[in-house]
Amino acid sequence: MIFFIYQIILIILLLFSPLIIIIRIFKKKEDKIRFKEKFCFFSKIRGEGKLIWFHGSSVGEIMSVIPIIRKYDENKSFKKILITSSTLSSAKILEKIKFKKVIHQFYPIDTFFFSNKFLNYWKPDLAIFLESEIWPSMYKSISSKKIPLILLNARITSKTFYRWLKIKKFSKSIFNLINFAFPQNSETNFFLKKLNIKKINFIGNLKYVENKQDNSNKNNVRILKKFKKYKTFIAASTHYSEEILAAKVHLLLKKVNSKLITIIIPRHVHRANEIIEDLKNFKLKIIKHSSNNRNLGNVDIYLVDTFGESKNFYKFATTVFLGGSIVNRGGQNPLEAARYGAKILHGPNVDNFREIYNHLKSLKISSKAKSPSEFARLIVFKKNMHQVSKIKSKGKTILKQTLKELDKIIKK
Repeated sequence: MIFFIYQIILIILLLFSPLIIIIRIFKKKEDKIRFKEKFCFFSKIRGEGKLIWFHGSSVGEIMSVIPIIRKYDENKSFKKILITSSTLSSAKILEKIKFKKVIHQFYPIDTFFFSNKFLNYWKPDLAIFLESEIWPSMYKSISSKKIPLILLNARITSKTFYRWLKIKKFSKSIFNLINFAFPQNSETNFFLKKLNIKKINFIGNLKYVENKQDNSNKNNVRILKKFKKYKTFIAASTHYSEEILAAKVHLLLKKVNSKLITIIIPRHVHRANEIIEDLKNFKLKIIKHSSNNRNLGNVDIYLVDTFGESKNFYKFATTVFLGGSIVNRGGQNPLEAARYGAKILHGPNVDNFREIYNHLKSLKISSKAKSPSEFARLIVFKKNMHQVSKIKSKGKTILKQTLKELDKIIKK
């Protein structure tokens, strides 16, 4: 009954989908040509041979498995690798990564019709879904076609778990369709057992794995070199209102550091003009990364408004505030910045990465703050590589063990 209601709701949403798509294109959240892939109008040809399929919602999920995808890109076991995602940002970042046999498509709307059409066209030999991507229609279609289904780096929060429990019988019927699950933390490991998944292997969080992809170009390198003359504070993956916090911190730091530039890397780069408007009253000089302005004299805020640039700035970062933690979004992944020796600052809301933050705290890499004055007091202008090797070592171990377990499944 619940599944029937779910399908009806999706069909109703489909009726409004043209309007929704137009609004999203206008807001630069949707590709004005490729959006058709979400309705199973495919833009690429499948080709012959075995195909492995990875699906993640957005940038964070996809980037966490790039090292695994790279291994299979070099492996002769599969002729094609299909990656699906739901966001424009993930598509743009994947365009920058050079693979031999990777195809990217946008994930279809989760109705039986589209799910079956998708599977009939791509015919995956293995489906790997990432983190919290639980899609009832697609899961049922995958199961009916006897395609092995893996939930990799699985993440179920307590809030999500108790929502699933409200429809317990339906939930168990969906989670039971997952053949193998690899939880990213002990909390998820416990929840997955309660949700009726039989084969669970708790190796660790793939977010610890280093992605060595370098997206630097010559123009970026020239601009980034300019920052060596300045002290910098980075506010990354910021959401609405967190840029205002960064501006207030900047004003406090500027009183004692005249050669300071605060770099803001918003979670959603399409908000760049909105952020400039929000900071207007602070009377700060703001320039956008996309302007290619090499003159950083008297600049207060350097706003990164292009996709996939975070790592370039983390390379020289000494302190990074990770957003989504002042607003109630559960925080963002701090590991990439930590791997480059930056001190990590965050707000009180880090439920999505609680175990990671606890680990960083034990290594004396991260600190929590709430107010601008607290953040300003905790900021340092010197890299600290102490204990960073432990993060990298942990990532290597998790990657090695995960690949070993995936290979076992593939060979069955």
